[in-house]
Amino acid sequence: MNSALWLALLASALGTLLIRLLPLLWMQRRLRRLDGEDGIQAMPQWLALLGPMMVAAVLGVSLVPAVPGPLAWLATAIGVLATLGVWYRLRSLGWPVVAGVTAFGLVEVLATFA
Repeated sequence: MNSALWLALLASALGTLLIRLLPLLWMQRRLRRLDGEDGIQAMPQWLALLGPMMVAAVLGVSLVPAVPGPLAWLATAIGVLATLGVWYRLRSLGWPVVAGVTAFGLVEVLATFA
């Protein structure tokens, strides 16, 4: 691997660490300062919303193809439909992802042969 790739990997790892570590350290300091309060009551509302907001951001980025084109949009739509269909049937987290990725991949692979 070249140095640019290693630098990008290091930046990603550091960013991932900081996203988890900074709220933890901040909350620990806040709980020590609010000594008598319950931990749930001391937690600010915006911190509880941070996780779902990150998931929504990742979802939004995932729904737009890297190279927009009719095939990419078709593969994305079929992948989303497969994900939603399996989720509706099973109400689990793992299998819908597997189904969506598989459907997306199949459309991409079959399109290269067509």
